Order: sequence, then structure tokens, then C-alpha cells
Amino acid sequence: MKRLHVHVRVADLERSIGYYTALFGQGPSIRKNDYAKWMLEDPRLNFAMSPSTAETGVDHLGFQVDTGDELDEIASRLQTAAEPVSSQEHAQCCYALSDKAWSRDPQGVVWESFLSHGQIEIRGGDGAPEAVRACCGGTPEEENRSCCA
Repeated sequence: MKRLHVHVRVADLERSIGYYTALFGQGPSIRKNDYAKWMLEDPRLNFAMSPSTAETGVDHLGFQVDTGDELDEIASRLQTAAEPVSSQEHAQCCYALSDKAWSRDPQGVVWESFLSHGQIEIRGGDGAPEAVRACCGGTPEEENRSCCA
């Protein structure tokens, strides 16, 4: 079963955690000094946030899937949308190890579909391949802008 994913960039992480804790009626499932994530069941939502000193707001949208077949299905459907799709295996991002399919809609909204294989102790560290940076609009200097990096 798929779960909608929303990642936002915030100016004040603690204040935003307070707001979303009130909105969702529960605290984050994962809370770090540079990241927070809620895994909600109603609605099925993976809502994540991280601080930003530059742009704030919605960083990217996506789907978290439970199986490799679901990830392959989404990537296959994206291939028919006539927009570039970039795959990434064993990405270390947002305190998780995941396989991903990245795309950008015609308006420029970044979509990340992913299957997580487990949690890791670091937020990132596995630089995105050039194709993913190009897909997500990042340059090597902007790699930490989002999980696109």
C-alpha cells in the first residue's frame, strides 16, 4: 500500500514541530536536531521537514511504497509521462536507506517515489548521481537542498 510523502523546508524547526504536532495530534515518529518525520495512518502520510536558511515551503512530494514491485510500477508509469525519470539505488537520505525514482512534473514540482530498507544514523552522505541532480534541479553546490542530494 502506498503512502503519500510530503517534505517541507522550514525556517524554525522547533516552532514547526510544535505546529505540526498540534495539527496531527501526535509528535513526530523521528526527531533529530535537523529533521522531523511523522508516519501517519489517517491519512496515510509520511510528512517530513528539515530546516532551511534559504527557501522554505514544500520541497518535494512523493510516494513511499512497501514493495519493489510498487516502486517499479510507479517508475514505469512515470516513463509514459514523457518527463525524465532518474533511478537511485541504496540512497542514504533522511536517516533512511532507500531505492528511489525521481521525476519532475511539467510545472517543476519534484516527485520522489521510494522504498526504504531501514534506518541509518546519518541524514545523508550518499551523493546523488548527476542524473538525479539534473532531475531535481540541484547543482553539486546545492546538494544539501533536499533529499534530491
